[in-house]
Amino acid sequence: MNDRMTAAPALPGVRYYLPPSGAPERLDADLVVYGATAGGATAAIAAARKGRSVVLLAFGDHIGGMTASGLGTTDVGDPATVGGLAREFYRRVAHRYRADDPHWDVEAGLAEAILTDWLADAGVQIRRRRHLDGVALDGGRIASITTDDGSSYAAEVFIDATYEGDLMARAGVTHTIGRESSEVHGEPQAGVQHSENHQFQRPVDPYVEPGRPESGLLPGISADPMGAVGEGDRRLQAYNFRLHVTTGEHRVPFPKPEGYDPGRYELLRRYVDAGVYELYGRCTRVRGDVFDMNNHGAVSSDHIGANYRWPEADYAEREAIYQDHVRYQAGLLHFLANDPRLPERVRADTRAFGLAPQEFAARSNWPHQLYVREARRMVSERVVTQHDAAGRGCADPVALASYVMDSHNAKRVVVDGRPVNEGNVQHPLSTPFGVPYRALVPARGECENLLVASAVSASHVAFASVRMEPVFMMLGEAAGTAAALAGADKTAVQDVDYGRLRLDLLAGGAVLDGTGKGHG
Repeated sequence: MNDRMTAAPALPGVRYYLPPSGAPERLDADLVVYGATAGGATAAIAAARKGRSVVLLAFGDHIGGMTASGLGTTDVGDPATVGGLAREFYRRVAHRYRADDPHWDVEAGLAEAILTDWLADAGVQIRRRRHLDGVALDGGRIASITTDDGSSYAAEVFIDATYEGDLMARAGVTHTIGRESSEVHGEPQAGVQHSENHQFQRPVDPYVEPGRPESGLLPGISADPMGAVGEGDRRLQAYNFRLHVTTGEHRVPFPKPEGYDPGRYELLRRYVDAGVYELYGRCTRVRGDVFDMNNHGAVSSDHIGANYRWPEADYAEREAIYQDHVRYQAGLLHFLANDPRLPERVRADTRAFGLAPQEFAARSNWPHQLYVREARRMVSERVVTQHDAAGRGCADPVALASYVMDSHNAKRVVVDGRPVNEGNVQHPLSTPFGVPYRALVPARGECENLLVASAVSASHVAFASVRMEPVFMMLGEAAGTAAALAGADKTAVQDVDYGRLRLDLLAGGAVLDGTGKGHG
């Protein structure tokens, strides 16, 4: 195993890659779902409810992706657009909390428990610590996939429910990474964008030695140019961890990570000196004294510019990127809570919070899932774009997206001697828009038994709305239902009868209205 996988983690027990355990197996099923995100779970449940045998392969030990890894305050958008299994999940949350139905906010442990029980009730076989190693293709179809423990899984149909689109890429399906230019799809919000939100409100010197550009840039600042508005690149919106924190007396003090370096937060220290402290502007109550802590402000938990290699990196490199994100974010909180150069008010405000002890107990109370907001995106015969968010409509919707187009900053540069964040987009929708079935299947001739439930065919701008967890759950249900139809009819996923799929989804409570204004 690569040294980067066995090196000491930034926090005890916190790893991206967990070595396989148990003997290799060879297993056949009607459907194999790779990726145990919340969308992967609903895909598996939907197909199992149709009588199909289903295997769900989880990369690590946990089920539920971001829904069960700290993203406790759900990005709902318009609640009326959430239907089907996604709605049922939040009803189950309400039942467990004995609260009003639906209940959109959920603690990580409860979310995973609900999904795990639900999968068991549906008869889905779950395999953990299964890391994709190879894909065997036969005449334009996936015959089987292998994992790095030597196991092999064959099926009539496969679903890629990973945030990264790993199975899709291994199967040779066309995809893209990064931000299209505004010219590609005619999208005003595409490519490089001036950030208004999460931007520096006061000037801060960006140089190691203040006033001396020749001394170099502080950590976290790129020497790249700002770029022209609308210019495309391969940069990604920033990742972070969504922490469960609490103000209760039982809180766990923010830990000092291995390799802690206070110097990497010098930009933040100077920003605080300039009179701005806003890290906890985005701690939102989940339940009781448990909060969901997210990025907020110019310098916060988003590790801007550190994730560009993630989509195409192997597991060893991803482990290194993952540990860097843990080290950065844990170090940031330790710095804010303890560094004597900071005002006591800042340190006291930080220490008023701590990690929630009831969550992720085996992992230093740190979430398992890095918030991979965007990685690969499929390019199929139908690409969802900003024009869909402006009301273009589609003929074959399988779910509605209703949250604002929300993309985090992609880089931090120097403009006129001061640091500037670039790439944040918070653009409202004209109306909830349909995600077409064609955005879930590869172009004809590429792979006829693969559906994609998360890394769907969408531009960077449109994906900024599609990427919300309730939408992924609905897309997972659509993919699982379509997989069941394709398997039963022995047909390519591209040839699934949309009329039948639509009726099945509506029968399960899906919300598909508000589209159909035209053919995309």
